[in-house]
Amino acid sequence: MKAFSDLLDRLVLTPSRNGKLTLLVDYFRTTPDPDRGYGLAAIADTLDIGVVKPAVLRELALERMDEVLFRYSYDYVGDLAETISLVWDGDREQASPALPQPRLSEVVEKMQSLGRTEVRGAVRTLLDRLDPSGRFAFLKLVTGGLRIGVSARLAKQALSILGEKEITEIETLWHGLSPPYEALFAWLEGRQEKPILATPAIFHSVMLSTPVGDNDLDSLDPADFAAEWKWDGIRVQLSSSASRTRLYSRSGDDISGAFPDIIEAANFEGVIDGELLIGGTMRSNEPTRSFSDLQQRLNRKTVSSRMLADYPAILRAYDILFDSVEDVRGEAFVDRRARLSRLIDDAPPSRFDLSPLVPFSEWSELDRLRRNPPDPVIEGVMIKRRDSSYLAGRAKGPWFKWKRDPLNADAVLMYAQRGHGKRSSYYSDFTFGVWTSIDGRDVLVPVGKAYFGFTDAELDILDKFVRNNTVDRFGPVRALRAEPDHGFVVEVAFEGISRSSRHKSGVAMRFPRIARLRQDKLPREADRLETLTALID
Repeated sequence: MKAFSDLLDRLVLTPSRNGKLTLLVDYFRTTPDPDRGYGLAAIADTLDIGVVKPAVLRELALERMDEVLFRYSYDYVGDLAETISLVWDGDREQASPALPQPRLSEVVEKMQSLGRTEVRGAVRTLLDRLDPSGRFAFLKLVTGGLRIGVSARLAKQALSILGEKEITEIETLWHGLSPPYEALFAWLEGRQEKPILATPAIFHSVMLSTPVGDNDLDSLDPADFAAEWKWDGIRVQLSSSASRTRLYSRSGDDISGAFPDIIEAANFEGVIDGELLIGGTMRSNEPTRSFSDLQQRLNRKTVSSRMLADYPAILRAYDILFDSVEDVRGEAFVDRRARLSRLIDDAPPSRFDLSPLVPFSEWSELDRLRRNPPDPVIEGVMIKRRDSSYLAGRAKGPWFKWKRDPLNADAVLMYAQRGHGKRSSYYSDFTFGVWTSIDGRDVLVPVGKAYFGFTDAELDILDKFVRNNTVDRFGPVRALRAEPDHGFVVEVAFEGISRSSRHKSGVAMRFPRIARLRQDKLPREADRLETLTALID
């Protein structure tokens, strides 16, 4: 546990990607099995360990300290796991230096073996036995989120450096293996042959596109390329065989549980690439709905029958990697698309359709189309070489994405919340609003939330404003002074906007980010809700 807790401490305090990679590689190289495999699983979010509810942890902390003192401590630190790890008044005998710190594998296997009534006592005992860093790491494990600025992709990149292997090889194996990944490490270290998977119906690294930059298209012949609409859903890969069918996100996360309607409708064998959307397919002549509808289904382990009926999922296919068990990634795009068309023709029309090609002869013509698409669920165009193979990763040249220009609005900060990890001491998560008229007076209504887009220097400015202009508190959230002549205006950039019954304002922004701090503007000069709804209309 000591090595894992030291790793987390150092990752939190290391801002650079290369620095984090070095720490991960060193950890995987020096930590024995099965500890490093469980550490990898924790970082990549594949560790199946019982989640302990925050309420239970608060109750355990209050057994050892005054409630008011705990509340003040939590408010200052901003993170429950870090707060408890620092304030825990442990059992002196359990925490004796004579008793060695438990190994990570010991902690994980202990937690996996517990019954429901045993959890509270086991957590208390481990908190007593661990040092503050160990307590922090343990609590992060059992609350279900490390939040240390390391993605599963970065962990796989570290494995590729460790074993001097291509990351695409690791990603192809990933979903065929399970923690603590001893066979994977044995292969990476040359002690064992590469693991053999029983079926190609697993996740395979996706092919990525590059954004169209200035003059990128000038030297390219439009006749060499095909274009498709870029749909405002999420990129998915459906892997189906006679024995198993799985739906993966573009990063390889298994999201099958949230979309059983897609899983059950897959009547073919193979691996296809496409966009997950809500609504009807073009084959059923029903409209495709907005991204806010898709959000109703995302990040769920299971969904109710009502949810399935109200938010039906569809898969709009645009490529094929395996046709049954045949690997077709080396074929040209136009040949793969012909295969895909035949497969989709036989798939259920209520769940699957084929993303149509966009006819064009000149780049200027395609530019006009991507600026004014025929459907609000389209966010631009994809441009693909007709002879391109399906190559994992982001090679510049075969595929481009040409999105609509981002939208912008001036909004007023309304609420703020502390961040996580290295931002836990700053107010860095902001809810912002625009003006609208209610009962004859202008009021602010929230239209979005953003926690990135600003520099560290700008974060200092925002954090200072929050601390000096708090007018109310709601748990960890601070309400900010936001009046026509006093408040903080920010320019928000966003990719799209749609109507939403979930928000008081009636609108939902897609990918909002704070583009600029507008300290030169008074809040009364911020945009109005009518301006945003006009963008939808």
